[in-house]
Parts: sequence; structure tokens; C-alpha cells
Amino acid sequence: MNNLEQWQHNNEQYLSKALTWLRLCLKRQVQKIEQEKETCIETLPTKHRFLGRNFLPALPPGNNLITDEKIAAAAREMSRAETLSPPPAMVILSQRLGLSPFEQKLLLLCAAIELDTSIGALCARAQDNPHQNYPTFALAFTLFEDASWDILSPERPLRYWRLLEINQPGAQPLTTSSLRIDERILNYLKGLNYLDDRLVSLVSPLDSKNTEYQLPLSHQKAVEAITSNLQPYQTPLVIQLLGSDSASKQLVAQQAAQSIGLFVYRLSIELLPTTGADLETFIRLWERESLLLPIILYLDAQEITTSTEAQNAHLYRFLNRINSLLFLSSREIHFNNARSTIPIDIDKPTPDEQKQLWERALGKMAGEIPAQIASQFNLNLPTIYQITQTVLNTPNNNLYNQLWSTCLAHTRPQLDILAQRINSKATWENIVLPSEETSLLQQIADQVKQRSKVYQEWGFENRMNRGLGISALFAGESGTGKTMAAEVIANELRLNLYRIDLSAVVSKYIGETEKNLRRLFDAAEDGGAILFFDEADALFGKRSEVKDSHDRYANIEINYLLQRMEAFRGLAILATNMRNALDNAFVRRLRFIVNFQFPNPSERQKIWQKVFPKEVPTENLDFARLARLNLTGGSIHNIALNAAFLAAQKGTGVTMPLVLQSARAEFRKLDRPINEIDFRYSEPVGAPR
Repeated sequence: MNNLEQWQHNNEQYLSKALTWLRLCLKRQVQKIEQEKETCIETLPTKHRFLGRNFLPALPPGNNLITDEKIAAAAREMSRAETLSPPPAMVILSQRLGLSPFEQKLLLLCAAIELDTSIGALCARAQDNPHQNYPTFALAFTLFEDASWDILSPERPLRYWRLLEINQPGAQPLTTSSLRIDERILNYLKGLNYLDDRLVSLVSPLDSKNTEYQLPLSHQKAVEAITSNLQPYQTPLVIQLLGSDSASKQLVAQQAAQSIGLFVYRLSIELLPTTGADLETFIRLWERESLLLPIILYLDAQEITTSTEAQNAHLYRFLNRINSLLFLSSREIHFNNARSTIPIDIDKPTPDEQKQLWERALGKMAGEIPAQIASQFNLNLPTIYQITQTVLNTPNNNLYNQLWSTCLAHTRPQLDILAQRINSKATWENIVLPSEETSLLQQIADQVKQRSKVYQEWGFENRMNRGLGISALFAGESGTGKTMAAEVIANELRLNLYRIDLSAVVSKYIGETEKNLRRLFDAAEDGGAILFFDEADALFGKRSEVKDSHDRYANIEINYLLQRMEAFRGLAILATNMRNALDNAFVRRLRFIVNFQFPNPSERQKIWQKVFPKEVPTENLDFARLARLNLTGGSIHNIALNAAFLAAQKGTGVTMPLVLQSARAEFRKLDRPINEIDFRYSEPVGAPR
């Protein structure tokens, strides 16, 4: 017989002995009532005694009377069953929830009516009322000698832990109201120990795979810091897990809990009840479950920010009321409550640790791949293993390329919700800029490539007090090549490029802008994506005097974006058409500023020469003349595209008349003055027709 079978045997034996004792107690009470009625009949005149006895049930024969000795013997049998090892469920429950002997007996009475169909009739007879075929406080006071009036208090275990349901209609006294055992507690006493159904829809167990991973050193230290303070059933603590990566925090929490035999259940703050009564019910039920099951709560408050704290008063009430072990996940310390709180910082594995994780996951096939991947992507442990397993289980000819592509694809679902992904096709051959600006763009790309060597290997990381982000400002009017330059860099680095319209990110709701930006940077940091913020002046215009709360929060949002850009382990590019409108304090904090000037005639001619794909049939285009049209590269591209459509419709190649026709339409679209001479064209003498 294994331990579980032994416990089940002991539990059934206890319930059998306890029900036998309880039946005797009820029958003795019935016997007392009948004896009292017999005594009353004896006092009647002789002519009425016979009639009175016809309405009384016959008393059992003398040898079947319920005596104190019989009840005492049954009580001893029940007590012996309570001392069995492992102990029955009732004993464990009483110890953990603090039930007195009398409360334990009352709970047994309420359980018995569900376990034995004869108990209801005995309850009715024991209360001398055919309609009271249920347990009551009054019946318990009558049956059990160690009765105590204080069990009626809402602060005593039976009511505090919601072990009983009291049905008290109208003006019926509390003592005679029907009692019913809570379904979860009844099943617990029968040996079915599962999470209360009322909590199942709110909390969910963390992935059991988290306990299988071998943690990097930084996470092992976090686990040790937690376990040195975590002791079940002792002084309750709030272990506040700080940091931006939820997966790493859940991994650490789960391995720390496992080391002391606890399972972790996650509750999102969005599902935490907000009303007083519902919140109190949740707290009582969870505390009860944490005493009956080896579980610990992981409260995910990751989306709480300093600007949204006031909206979460129910969270403060919860933290001050809950009296069990608790993991609290947030980015920063926000909650100053009276309870003992231990803050633990948990980040993603360090770059060196990520390199080691890739080496461990790839095994003999690792080579130089781990260093190259870890220098560009910032991934947590579970993601590294998931990507590796996906790639290794997929036939491929180039492991490095497949891993790189999978890492890029990993972040796309998150980023695609928040920003517009640009399919980067432009290369260095496509862009026309002065040599100085081209050199700056190359420097930006080179810094992204070499940041791991400079920051980690050469030690600059330890001397940087503003973060390791690479930030650049692209300034110039629309069409001068800012977006194309970002595409060129993304193509060079083989990274995803996302355009963010800051005017769309900024929200009128306090705190929402910060939340949107945080999600954006977190997702981009995982996959090394390049963030291209368009319309930067929408958020970084010169600040005016703070006049109201919205001005103050706007400044908070600007400062938050600056901090995240500096801490961002990738490249953030901001684009603006109005360089002079930007706050100078903001501009000084950028690493690169690239000015995109209006192209001169020589540059425009080069743009015209490159604008048509080699597949496009062209006929005698005069690029020198076209360069005299005062246009940006963006407008030149529009003209070339429209001219190609005109040629396709006519069934000819792209000719000067078609290009000039498209150019004239572009001028009209831009509301530019039109000099008809610029758009007239005569075929050169001897030109082929």
C-alpha cells in the first residue's frame, strides 16, 4: 500500500468512526426527547395517557438504549482514527484553519448530512421538528458538551473561512437557520483536494516546463534570494519581482516555489475583483486554498505605472488584506504597504548568459552562431530554447540564417499590433546623399554591429550612465530620403524595421502613452528591431510652461521615451520635417543627427538615373533635363511610377513626354507653380520613332 492508498484508507476509517459516533449522539438526543414526552404523559390523568402514547414512537428495548458508555466508546474509536498516520483530512483541515474541537464536530455534523442519507431524518427528530431536517447551531449546542457561543462570530474559522453556508431567511434566528457545508470543503474531507471552482476562472497554473530549465547564474541568484525568505505557513511575505521581462520572472518564481514544494498560480491584475465584497471573497477563498493546497499566488501587475496607480485602489486593498505568501510582479516598486516586502530584481539573462544558453541549446552545432545571435537579439531563456527546438526540427541548409530569421519572426506578432512593419528593400546603391550624410548612416549601422564588442568586451558598458541605446535623428522635409535611409540600414543589418507614428501613439488618456511606448520597446528589444518614429515633433516639440496636469503628464511621457530610447538595446530613429521645432534638451541627448537636404541638380540627376528598375523599358530619357525640375527624391519616385503606368497602358516604353506629363501632374498635386516651358518636349532630330 503506497502513501496515497494508506491515507485514503485512514481517511475512510476516520469518517466511518466519526459518522458512527455522530449517529449515536443524534439518536441519544432523539431518545431524550421521547423520554421527556413519556414523562409528560405520565403526569396526565389516567384516561388521557393511552391516547397520548398512541402518538409517540416506541422506545427501543433496554439493551438498545443509547447510553453514555456507548457514546464514549464510539468517541474513543473516533479519537484513535484521528491519530492515524498520515492523519485524515478533518484533522489536517482543523489544524490548518484553527478549528476548535467543538467547531470540528459542528463541521462533521454538516458534512454528515451529505455523506449519510439517514442523518437528515435524525436531525429533524433530534430538533423535534419534522421541518428541520438539517443541521443548525442550536442542534450543535444541544448535541455536543463542549459547545461555545463564540463560534457564531464572523471572525471564528467556520464563518471566516466560509466553511459553512448559512441560510437565514427573513427574521429567522441565526441559531435555528439551516447550515450547509461548503462544497469544496465537503470534497476535501472526502479526499478530493482540488482548487476551488470559484478561483479556477481567475487564476491559472504557470507552465510546468519552467521547472525543467537549467537557470543562468543571474537567475539562480534570484532564486536563492527568494528561497532564503520563503517559508510556507510562516510569516506571510510579499516577494516583489521587479523588471520588464515577465517570462524570466515567472521562471524564477516557479523554480523558487518548487524548491519548497509549492505550485504557482498566476492572477492578472485585470481579473482581480474590484468591488469590496467580491475582493474580500476572493481573499478569503485564496487564503483558505493556500492552507489546504501547496500553492502560492503570482499577481501580475506588470502594466501598473506611476501614472495609473490611483486607478488601482483595489490592488492596495488586496495587498493590505491578503495574509498569505505572494509573488507580486511589477516593473518598479509602487506599493508601500504595511506588510513585509522583499524586492528582487530580475532581468533577462545577460548577453554572456544568452550566449551560453545558445551554446547549450545548439550543442555541437553551435560554432560562432551563439555570439552572433546573442549580440543582436535580447531573448529570455524559454524563448531561446523554443526557437532552437523549432529550427532543429525543421530541415534547413543554413542553420545560422534559419535561426536569424526565426528570431526576427518571434517578435513580429507583438510589434505588428503596435507599429507598421516596413518591407526594407532599399540598398546603398539606391540612395543618393552627400558623402557626409552617407558616412553618418554607415557609422550608425556599424555601431549596431559592433555594440557587443565595444560595450561588453571593451568595457564601455560600465562607463555609460545614460544607457546603451543608439539613437538618431533624421531631419529634412518630406521626400528627401529619411525613410529610405532607415530601410538601407535595416537591410544592411538584416533586421525588421517598424514605423511608429508618434501622433498616433500619444493618447489623451493619462498613462496610456507611456504604456503604449513601453510595450513597443519591450517587443522591439527582443528581436533587435529598428524603430523608426515618424513625426517626432508631435511629442518632442519645444515645451511650454506647465499649466495643468496634462502638461505635466506630457513632460513625463517625453522623459519616459528618452529614457527608453537610451536604455533600448537597439536602434531608434526619429524623423522630423521641422528640426527647429524640436526641444534642444532632447536633441542634445541623441547620438546621431543626419540632415537630409533638398537634393541639388547633380544629386537629382543621379536619383533619376537610379529610379527606374532595370526591367523598365525606357526611351531616350534626358536625365540632365529632368534634373532641372526642382523635386525631392520622393516626388521623383512618384513621377517615375506614374510614367511607367502610362507607358504600360499605351503599350510603349517610358518616354520623355510621359515622364514630363507625370511631372506636371506631380507639380499640380504639390500646388507648385507650373512653367509650361519646363514640360514641353520636342523629339531630337534623327531620334528613332
